Amino acid sequence: MGFSTIAIHAGNEPDIATGAVSVPIYQTSTYAQDGLGRHKGYEYARTQNPTRSALEKNIAALEGARFGYAFASGMAATDAVLKLVRSGDHVILGDNTYGGTFRLFNKVLSNYGIEFDLVDTTEATNLEQAFKPNTKMVFVETPTNPVMSVTDLQAVSEIAHQRGVRVVCDNTFMSPYLQRPIDFGVDIVVHSTTKYLNGHSDSVGGFVALNDEKDAEWIQFIQNSVGAILSPFDSFLVLRGTKTLAVRMEAHDKNGRQVASFLAEHPKIQKVYYPGLVSHPQHELAKRQQKGFGGMVAFETGSLDNAKKVLESVKLCILGESLGGVESLISHPATMTHASVPIEKREQLGITDGLVRISVGIEDVEDIISDLDQALG
Repeated sequence: MGFSTIAIHAGNEPDIATGAVSVPIYQTSTYAQDGLGRHKGYEYARTQNPTRSALEKNIAALEGARFGYAFASGMAATDAVLKLVRSGDHVILGDNTYGGTFRLFNKVLSNYGIEFDLVDTTEATNLEQAFKPNTKMVFVETPTNPVMSVTDLQAVSEIAHQRGVRVVCDNTFMSPYLQRPIDFGVDIVVHSTTKYLNGHSDSVGGFVALNDEKDAEWIQFIQNSVGAILSPFDSFLVLRGTKTLAVRMEAHDKNGRQVASFLAEHPKIQKVYYPGLVSHPQHELAKRQQKGFGGMVAFETGSLDNAKKVLESVKLCILGESLGGVESLISHPATMTHASVPIEKREQLGITDGLVRISVGIEDVEDIISDLDQALG
């Protein structure tokens, strides 16, 4: 079946009791049991919920995975995956990753004996020198947040698997419509469902998709034991969102390309970060690995003052955290999403005070461009 067919039907079987086409919101904390040890497959809502189960089947199918687990946030999902490593283990982390992911490693996991090194994974050969005898995981994000660097997932997976090391990919920026990391050998995919999967800026959630049965059993155990689960209502919202994922991502991709091209030609913009531009250093890799280039664009204005003027002058684009909604959202990575990253590291990565990131929405693209043009003016 095609992607859109899977998105609409996987996990979305009509309700047995009523025939409801949309999966109901099973807003319950517990379930009546027929007797001791006898129930209908559901005992307690932290452990199982029919709405959440439907969503888990849906997104797992979209990622081409056997197993899927929904969490209360993208960071909860990432934290669950990192519980596959133990004290004394070493993780290779892509050097340009979401600020919250860096904070989790730097401020939390490091207190529990988890070692990590930041590595530029845009050159897969950089991994060769980074492996240690205790390396258990490679964690990458591609394209990266916010400078849109692209990692060769197949090359990284081959190098890691030669050493028996798991590869994890944060696929939030692309969604499974534009990129399926498992197809390139990645072992585990994580998402912030808050972003493109939900797509309407009205839910916070996370997801883990994978194929290994043993790892899946552990992720499910963590999900139940820690309890950072996605609520029935949020599961319903994301399940609604994935039904239109294909058409939304096509629109984001189309608009993203045009906005990036406009910015690349604007005299006040020093640099544009977008894999769809021929000038992007991993443009050819992105063409091979991704179905499209998406709606995430970053651009360099030259200074904090210039960035502030743009961010406070937009009228249609909304200044705020997050991304992936149908509306265009604009932000300042250095003080917002990546404030937890040390300033010297930010500057090394290109996350300057003048960098602005835009999540291009699905409004009429002429209106988005007009808004950016007047703000830059």
